[in-house]
Amino acid sequence: MSGLQRFALALVIIGAINWGLIGFFQFDLVAAIFGGQDSALARIVYGLVGLSGLYCLTLLFKPSEELSREGQTEHNRA
Repeated sequence: MSGLQRFALALVIIGAINWGLIGFFQFDLVAAIFGGQDSALARIVYGLVGLSGLYCLTLLFKPSEELSREGQTEHNRA
């Protein structure tokens, strides 16, 4: 898995945790950290999470043998 894929996946996980907090506790962690939903930083984070989700769609449709080959190649480098 490339560095860009890992970064995108991390942002998707952050977004999923944030949506879980909103759903269960009505608490928006991103807005709380970055000064409200309308702040520029929060909007940037929301945008990056959304773009990361779209990018991670490519992982969903990537053949599994290609993913396992990438993992073996990275494991051999270490």
